[in-house]
Amino acid sequence: MEATQKRIQTRTRKKARLQKKIRGTSERPRVSVFRSASHIYVQAIDDVAGKTLAAFSTQSEDAVKKIKGHKGNKEAAAQVGKLFGALLKKSGIEKIVFDRNGYVYHGRVQSLADGIREAGIQF
Repeated sequence: MEATQKRIQTRTRKKARLQKKIRGTSERPRVSVFRSASHIYVQAIDDVAGKTLAAFSTQSEDAVKKIKGHKGNKEAAAQVGKLFGALLKKSGIEKIVFDRNGYVYHGRVQSLADGIREAGIQF
């Protein structure tokens, strides 16, 4: 098996284990993270209703205006976290459940979570 396929398969297994325990509701949605080599994406999900309540990424209009340079680094992830936190506040969401989606809580994922916390959202 190729290294890339093995890494994806391992992350998928971790993701399945995590999602057994983590569920989002309309009062406390699950915030799921996806990171690619170039960008980072985050969305708030109500698992009970099966709906996405809010979504944001480094490709969103507000983020493109505020983030200069490469969008796949920790600084960009922190900025996306702050902007996403503000979007959640505007939607009336104060508490969330953080779903790291099988990624290690380190680097860009950690910076994103710290940015959301800085915006005043509680985990």
